[in-house]
Amino acid sequence: MIQRIQSIWLLLTAVVILGLFLFPYLNYIDLVGLGKQLYVTGAYTAVNNEAVKQESYLLQTIATVVLGFIPIFTIFQYKNRKLQLKLIFMEIVLICLFAVWLFISASNTLSLISQSFGAANIGVGFFLLPVAVIFLAMAIGGIRKDEKLIKSADRLR
Repeated sequence: MIQRIQSIWLLLTAVVILGLFLFPYLNYIDLVGLGKQLYVTGAYTAVNNEAVKQESYLLQTIATVVLGFIPIFTIFQYKNRKLQLKLIFMEIVLICLFAVWLFISASNTLSLISQSFGAANIGVGFFLLPVAVIFLAMAIGGIRKDEKLIKSADRLR
């Protein structure tokens, strides 16, 4: 059913992943001294206290939207718990691959200006991906509890 606890975890996963549009995954200062941020939508520079878009990252934007809507699609597969589990495991793998892609993108950007990737440069967006994986793990637990409940009810019949 849709009102199960795993639906809440999956919805929270979607919200967290789509939060990548709001929070940067890399903050740094370029050679000129301008503050820059990388979002999944592109690279932004602070000019006169306004964010100005310098580059667009269309593939990262599309990947983020897809990763955000897979959990929502998974919610509506409540009648097929095995498919839900497969979709959640696939989502976890895709999030890990996406995190590697963001890391490589950030490292390449920083290597252009001879800086190294470190704790000072990490944006909030990098922390959203592990939170999404935790929420997916919680959804797996909810689905497995449902499976046990249904199996025990079948034994009583």
